[in-house]
Amino acid sequence: MADGRGVRDLIGLLLVVNFVVFLIVLGLAGWSLDKYINGEQNHPHLGGNPSTTFMLIFALVAGVAGFCSLLSGLMHLRAWRGDSLAAAASLAILSWAFTALAFGLVCKEIILGGRRGRRLQTLEAFIVISFLSQLLYLILLLGGVYSSRYGPGYRSRSYNQDGNETPKTSTSFVI
Repeated sequence: MADGRGVRDLIGLLLVVNFVVFLIVLGLAGWSLDKYINGEQNHPHLGGNPSTTFMLIFALVAGVAGFCSLLSGLMHLRAWRGDSLAAAASLAILSWAFTALAFGLVCKEIILGGRRGRRLQTLEAFIVISFLSQLLYLILLLGGVYSSRYGPGYRSRSYNQDGNETPKTSTSFVI
């Protein structure tokens, strides 16, 4: 497992899973918010309570931030270098934070109760799934920051302007 190869494969799998989950979250949240804006709260597949509107807005924001994190993650997967790791990890932290906010609003919506339609319950389930899968993705990325065993390592190599690794040379200065 040289240079985090097993972790690299697992990150690729998580990126695919996160892509599908965020696509579903964006679709369901967009449809539900459209129904809410049109005043169709009594739609048989929707329902909800006072926290539903906030949950839908944060689900959309989390979905968009998740897609940005996926793009950065794909670039990191292709480059697999320390500088791309830093970019992917920072966007993954932001994406997970927005997903955690949406997850908190899902918990609040479940606690408040009331009639929630099938699509709203499905959206809640996919927000929970995205919260957990994004957390696992973040843990794997941050493992590469702390150890080159789990990824490229943050400062394991130095690169020149062309993106190629610079050989290490020892120079001694005599004064």
